[in-house]
Amino acid sequence: MTSNKELALYGFREFAAGNTGVLRTLLREDFIEHSPGNPSGRDAFIDFIATAPVAGAELELKRVVAEGDLVVMHYFMRTAEDERGVAVVDIWRFTDGQIAEHWDVVQPVPAAAETPQGMF
Repeated sequence: MTSNKELALYGFREFAAGNTGVLRTLLREDFIEHSPGNPSGRDAFIDFIATAPVAGAELELKRVVAEGDLVVMHYFMRTAEDERGVAVVDIWRFTDGQIAEHWDVVQPVPAAAETPQGMF
């Protein structure tokens, strides 16, 4: 049996490599999205995210925490338009081997002088 953490890591690697289709197998059809402006439902969410900046961004995973049905991923996201990038924390809730819900927190990475200990 594949753990929720293994599923999340597989999905992250595939998505970061440009395979947005991996979401078809990972997300439940009745997937619930909690981020403002992002749609719920597997198909609506995939259509939305495939054209969002994250789909073409460089994603650098920093840490993963898994407990029970939750997997938390902390990563650095950078696009060609935003070299400084953003720090992202995704929270995924799994049910029966698929993602049922998603929450996130996104924070712009400030200048190095503002974060002497670093963002990550």
